[in-house]
Amino acid sequence: MFHSASPVTSVAPSSGSAPPEITIKALVLSIILSAVLAGANAYLGLFAGMTVSASIPAAVVSMAVLRCFRRSNILENNIVQTAASSGEALAAGVIFTIPALLLIGHWQAFDYWQTTLVSLVGGLLGVLFTIPLRRALIVGAQLRFPEGVATAEVLKVGATSGVTAAKGFRTLLAAACWGGGMKLCESGLRLWNESLEGAVLLGRTVVYGGVNLSPALVGVGFIVGLNTAVVVFLGGVIGWLLLLPLYGAIIGVPNDLNGVAAAKAVWSQHIRYVGIGAMLVGGLWTLAQVRKPILQSLRQLRQAYAGAGNETTPTVPPRTERDASLPWILVPFFLSLIPMALIYWRVVGQGFVAVSMTLIMAGAAFLFSSVAAYMAGLVGSSSNPVSGVTIATIMVASLLLVVFMGAGHQAGPAATLLIGAVVCCAAAMGGDNLQDLKTGHLVGATPWKQQIMQVVGVLTAALVIVPVLSLLHAKYGIGEVTPAHLQPLSAPQATLMAQLALGVFGGNVPWLLVGLGAVVAMVNIGVDQWQRARGGNLRLPVLAVALGIYLPLKLSAAILVGGLIAEFSRRGSRNVKGTSDQRGLLFAAGLITGEALTGIVLALPVALSGVWPEMGADPLRVFDSPLFDAWPGVLMLILVGWLLYRAAISSCDRAPA
Repeated sequence: MFHSASPVTSVAPSSGSAPPEITIKALVLSIILSAVLAGANAYLGLFAGMTVSASIPAAVVSMAVLRCFRRSNILENNIVQTAASSGEALAAGVIFTIPALLLIGHWQAFDYWQTTLVSLVGGLLGVLFTIPLRRALIVGAQLRFPEGVATAEVLKVGATSGVTAAKGFRTLLAAACWGGGMKLCESGLRLWNESLEGAVLLGRTVVYGGVNLSPALVGVGFIVGLNTAVVVFLGGVIGWLLLLPLYGAIIGVPNDLNGVAAAKAVWSQHIRYVGIGAMLVGGLWTLAQVRKPILQSLRQLRQAYAGAGNETTPTVPPRTERDASLPWILVPFFLSLIPMALIYWRVVGQGFVAVSMTLIMAGAAFLFSSVAAYMAGLVGSSSNPVSGVTIATIMVASLLLVVFMGAGHQAGPAATLLIGAVVCCAAAMGGDNLQDLKTGHLVGATPWKQQIMQVVGVLTAALVIVPVLSLLHAKYGIGEVTPAHLQPLSAPQATLMAQLALGVFGGNVPWLLVGLGAVVAMVNIGVDQWQRARGGNLRLPVLAVALGIYLPLKLSAAILVGGLIAEFSRRGSRNVKGTSDQRGLLFAAGLITGEALTGIVLALPVALSGVWPEMGADPLRVFDSPLFDAWPGVLMLILVGWLLYRAAISSCDRAPA
């Protein structure tokens, strides 16, 4: 068993004497977890429109399993969680887009080889594009990557021993029980609503407010800190408390819906497009901002490759800074374009259009995997707007294909969705991979070995995802009610993608709202640059604001709660001698761990019900509707927030709060 030198902060050595990372037992466990988590998250995403981050759950499972062997170490556990979370991330990219091909009638059943190739190429591009981004965003920009930090803390606690390690485990376990227990009561047993929300109809318009009762989101807010939490919430204020009432006052809201339903309808059908326009401009601006560190990272890769075979050249980086070399990026990249060009040619039947689609796909995949990686550094993978960047991709690709093929071309929507599918997989992988590489950076892992395992996770998930989707489609149906499937899986993201692809070719996309979002983003950039020039402390990252506009207000409000707790605990700890925020970080990580693990456990029996229908669609649900509305969840979240605050201001030498 490998033991770190200190309880929480030590990492594996960076010299050649580091413990083994890719071992047979770690590889086998990685493949199993990748397949299981990909399948579970595929069903959960189609059923409820959400997926759960698998990094922390995979790390916990890995530590439990590998402890049964005589020799295991923190780097093996990190390798396992890296591959397993890659499988989960790829599943999210697939289910957000691929089922849309059935909804528009392009497929009658899932095409195994096309789906496998699309997901494999998208996942591979996500891995390849994050290789140069690692130095730019983790080492250079030093973003927080909250789930990556939380996973590292979990791994470090698992590698320690003695009294301090026992206290750390008790803190982590206690928080995980709180997070998991709340998730079980809310989502499994349906004892209360997932959020506290309300709305008031004022004449022609509506005013909405709400907060999600998720302990994991509070943990994310605690880890990212107050500044980022406030900026994301500011975007929510712009979208929900300014634009939504203003739009309702001008256009009106649906008369046949109550306040909350009317607010959500206006946001989903109109205001969300403002967030999409803002994210599109913000993504371009962010890519321009990080172009220098990315190019520098590429030069370092080339120099490392050139100096690897020359012992007199002192350009070879230490083990913990060795990425895959430049040929291992370029060769797979160009090879991956060939099958996609063939698939596109098969769909549209025109060589020039197929090549154009391939180039559009490659450029958009690089752009939005970079954007997703950057946003994961700000707010974590769970809140990453992968569906938003995919929508932006589909909009741009649709416009270009309309120019190439004409608005009435029957293959246009399918061609657009196939471009979006690759980009969505790449973006989902981009955010998740940087979280894992951040974890590796903190525990002393070898980057190129992690990148190999990311490919293993992608390959595993790509091979198993189609049988899972085919089974679910055969048993339940997806998206649309049919005589054979009266209660299909809703697949909300895929339904939206299908409507958008058909809408662009039909000419009914609200481009004025998209343009308004672009204007909001440009004003945001101008204010942020003015603040930078005058040396002000207030910073307004454009993608964080755009994310807040696109996300439901209740999510950004929950993140803000965590940021406020972090700030209050930072101020409170000044009055306590010898305090540390390590226990607060562990407690926040435990909240994320517990909710994520419970989310996956709750998905498993639901997935099994697809094989054994007699189990029911949701065998753990006690009540059809929440029994006590939201207030029990509010009281529980207040209690959890207080425990998090107490843990953060307490010394690591004290008994757990």
